[in-house]
Amino acid sequence: MKNLKLIATVFLTALLTFTSCQDEIDNETGENPNTNTNTANSQTANNLERSSMYDGSFDDFLDGVSCSSILLPVTATVNNTEVTIISQADYQQVLDILAEFNTDDDTVVLQFPVTVALSNYTEVVVTNQAEYDAINEACEQAEANAENALSCVDINFPITIFTYNINAEQTGSVVIESEEQLYNYINNFNEDELFSVNYPITVTGAGGNTVTISSDADLQSSVEDCVMQEDTMEDAEGNANNLEEILVDGLFQVESFVNSGVDTANDYVEFTIDFANDLSLVAENTVNSTVENVEGTYQVTSQTEVFLNLNFTSNANFSLLNQNWEVTSFNNTSISLQSTTNAAATLVLQQI
Repeated sequence: MKNLKLIATVFLTALLTFTSCQDEIDNETGENPNTNTNTANSQTANNLERSSMYDGSFDDFLDGVSCSSILLPVTATVNNTEVTIISQADYQQVLDILAEFNTDDDTVVLQFPVTVALSNYTEVVVTNQAEYDAINEACEQAEANAENALSCVDINFPITIFTYNINAEQTGSVVIESEEQLYNYINNFNEDELFSVNYPITVTGAGGNTVTISSDADLQSSVEDCVMQEDTMEDAEGNANNLEEILVDGLFQVESFVNSGVDTANDYVEFTIDFANDLSLVAENTVNSTVENVEGTYQVTSQTEVFLNLNFTSNANFSLLNQNWEVTSFNNTSISLQSTTNAAATLVLQQI
């Protein structure tokens, strides 16, 4: 059984040997085709390492650890409901349970042992919560030290790396075909050697955009943009959670609804809107009790911005509010929205 110290050590310091698919190095010497040579401890080496680490963030809703992922099958108790996850298609079961209520305290309790894939492409068997907590703590430390995987800089392979001796004379080259191969190559690079990337290369950034990288400086710029975007997305996620709490805790009315330059807030003046914790909502006429309530659903999402999706039913006026709205500003008493499909359409909800 792997103990706590062994897991932390494997996660932080394990060096892997080259994979069997590693291309043979061309030992022919030649002129230096790229003067941007780097050491094993250079910023470029760090950027290549972080962009090629195993990214375990895809199952964070299950394990809460971005530096690793849980190998399936696994059984977990999600908000008091036991779920057995055989394949990634079963992730939806977990997501549905977690999304049932939006301001509750979600809990996921794993049934040990579980096998965990770490950011250095190793796998460990975790037999108890204490061992798993050690992995989580190591991940938090890596994130604090900017040593975690970058999820928004994906290098498009193959790429070629040239090697040099300390006199900057080319000693060979290697074609890298995958992230794992690149990670192993950088982590096993000799301290008495130099390397350079054969630019240009392309990377896929946030939003699926392909960017051409022509130098180490370009790569550094892409990494900085990635880190900034990840920070922005994290802030947006926090704002979305705050907005959900404000919606559930309050009772709202339409303060303003401007469409095509006309404010039609008077069409809603008799109604209050109540957002429930189960993502349902109801608009109630507080003046005329004979008017039927308008029911619907809502959802708060985030990317780099926060969005509020409204879906009312059975009422012509409220159906006009059925849009995906960008949250332009909000506080405990007022929420300002702008349509994502028509920038001229704006909505302000006021807490009463």
